[in-house]
Amino acid sequence: MERLGLDQRVSQYCPHDHQPNLHPSLPGNTDVRWLVLCLDLLHSSMNKLVDGEWRTDAHEMTGEDGAFERQETPFRNEIRDNPDARFQPEAGRYHLYVSYACPWAHRTLLVRAMKGLEDAISVSIVDPYRDEDGWQFTPEKEGCTPDHLYGSDYLRELYVEADSDATCRVTVPVLWDKQEETIVNNESSEVLRMLDTEFDEISNRDVDLYPEGYQDEVDRIIDEIYEPINNGVYRAGFATNQEPYDEAIDDLFGALAHWDEVLADQRYLAGDRLTEADICMFTTLVRFDQVYHTHFMCNVQFVREYENLWPYLRDLYQTGVADHREETAGVSQTVNMDHIKEHYYTTHPDVTPSGIIARGPDLEFEAPHDRDELPGGPPSALAASSADD
Repeated sequence: MERLGLDQRVSQYCPHDHQPNLHPSLPGNTDVRWLVLCLDLLHSSMNKLVDGEWRTDAHEMTGEDGAFERQETPFRNEIRDNPDARFQPEAGRYHLYVSYACPWAHRTLLVRAMKGLEDAISVSIVDPYRDEDGWQFTPEKEGCTPDHLYGSDYLRELYVEADSDATCRVTVPVLWDKQEETIVNNESSEVLRMLDTEFDEISNRDVDLYPEGYQDEVDRIIDEIYEPINNGVYRAGFATNQEPYDEAIDDLFGALAHWDEVLADQRYLAGDRLTEADICMFTTLVRFDQVYHTHFMCNVQFVREYENLWPYLRDLYQTGVADHREETAGVSQTVNMDHIKEHYYTTHPDVTPSGIIARGPDLEFEAPHDRDELPGGPPSALAASSADD
C-alpha cells in the first residue's frame, strides 16, 4: 500500500470544498496538522482480528492517560521434551514466521541461529512495511520470503487457520506446528525459551543460553529490563501525552545508565556467561541509535556514547560462527538494518507522518570491542576458534 503524503491524507479526511492550504507559515495550520496526525493514529493503531474477521476499528494502543499499553498474546502452548507432551521437539515439525524488523521476533531468530536450528526449524519472513492490512508476504522484495507453507498473502490468514474465531492482534513471531497445522505460541519470550531449552537433542551446536546456576538471575534480569528498556522505547515513542513520555524516558535512561555501570566489570548481563538476558537486551540496543533515538524521541543519549554498553553491543554483534548453509547463522547475519529502518519510519504515520527513512548513523559494529579482556565468553561452539564449524 503506497504511503500518502500529508496533503493527500488531508484529502481523505476533509471535504473537497473545505481542504486547507497546509503551508506551515499560514496561521491555524498547526491545528489542522495535529488533526490529521490524530486521525492517522486512529487509522493505524486499530487493526486486529475480531471473531476471525479483520477489523481496522477495534484496537486502541494507548490508554486514556496517553500511555502506551502492550496487549497480551493469545497463543501460549508449550513445546516440551516429554513423551506425554502434545507438542514435542522434532526436526522439521515447526516453522517460524518472523520479521527482521521486529525486536521481539528477532530474539527467536537469534536463538535459532546460535543453537544451529536452521535445518530443524524453517522460517518465513514478512515484509517490513506493515499497512492497515497487517503483516504481509512480498517475496519479490529483498530479504522477504513467501509463506513457505500455505502461500498466504497476509499473516492474519495463518491466525484464522489456527483459530477461525480468533480475536487478537496479529503479531510476530509465530511458532507454527506443521503437524497439527496450528499456532503453538506467539509470545516471543516463551518461544525464545522453548527453542533454547527443548531442542538440545536436535540442535547442531552445544549452546545453552539458560544454564543451571544462572537461571534465577537470567529470569530476574529479563524481567528487570523489559519495562524500562525493551518496552520503554515504545512507551516513549507511542506516548500521546507529555507526562507518560517523560516517565518512559526517565525509566529508559535510568536503566541504561545502570546497566552501563554493571557492564564495567562483567562481560554479560548475568556475569561471565552469554544468556537469554543478553539476547533480550541486544535486540533493543542494536536498533537504538538508528531508530529509537530519533523515531521514538529517545534522544537523551546514543548507545554509542555509553562507555560500556557500546562495546558490549559490538561484542554481541560479533558473536557467532561462519556457517554458509543459512543466511541467519551467527548474530550479525540476523540483523537486517534496511528492514528495521523501513519498518519503523514507514509503518507508524502517527510518529513519522512523512514516511521518510532517516539515513544515518553509520555504526561500526565490527570495530574491536576488547570485552574479551573481562572474565568469561561465549559458548565454545560460538567462539572464534569454531569458525569452520
